[in-house]
Amino acid sequence: MKVTQHNIALLFCNYLKSVAVQAQVQNEEAGFVIYCQGDKYDFAQQAFEQFIADPDQAKYQQAAWQSGDVADINSNSPALLTSLKAQFFSHAGIVTLVVFSLCWLVFIASNLGWGNTVFHYLQFYPQLSVDAVLQAPHRLLGPAFFHFSWLHIVFNTMWWWQLGGSVEQITGKFSLINLLLVSALVSNIGQFFVDGPNFGGLSGVVYALVGYVWWMGWLMPEKGLSLPKPIIGFMLFWLLLGYTSLMPINVANTAHLLGLLSGCIMAYIQVLKEKKHTS
Repeated sequence: MKVTQHNIALLFCNYLKSVAVQAQVQNEEAGFVIYCQGDKYDFAQQAFEQFIADPDQAKYQQAAWQSGDVADINSNSPALLTSLKAQFFSHAGIVTLVVFSLCWLVFIASNLGWGNTVFHYLQFYPQLSVDAVLQAPHRLLGPAFFHFSWLHIVFNTMWWWQLGGSVEQITGKFSLINLLLVSALVSNIGQFFVDGPNFGGLSGVVYALVGYVWWMGWLMPEKGLSLPKPIIGFMLFWLLLGYTSLMPINVANTAHLLGLLSGCIMAYIQVLKEKKHTS
């Protein structure tokens, strides 16, 4: 498999690695050749034909992000700021951007003197009841959009953009909306029953995305969704660390755990549906 541009060769090589095919790029006469393991050649050749037909598919750039190589398939690279802006918006769909913006608008408003007002409006119910839900249904999801510190919101929105953007581009906006609604609902209710209504943050949803992308990459790697093992290990370690006394801040451990479990379960259900549909 040979191409004339190095960045395109790297893009496809990264994709092969993301689906567990060993591959490397070598510079040879008049082009760049992608070599892969012999027993995967037929698969790689078919994947290469699909790649050449449409190299802009989200799964290829997702593989580049996972490897740490952001491959620009255009021959003329724009200025750094323009390039970063383009990559930010190209990776995120409308749902990803709306939630990202909403979290930051809430955070900015909270830091401009309206913190108590905003938190009271989004806070989970002091007592959960049918009447309370009917009077203010937004408070079932509201805590997910309120963050207490710069570190809190940067961490959560960074992972939301990265993982949510990948999910939206590869499996669709409705899949991401379902993940958001189910995981926020499950993690918020669970956290309320364990620690009461004084909590906030998108962490439960982020852990749902971690679980969803992790299990989709494990159960259906051809989708192009996956997380490197070190990242999975880090997120699981951070989850467990929250249950110790070593953290200097209060951590919504129940929201994290229930979010992770809900994401794994939703990935499993989706895989079962897709395999049943294709069988």
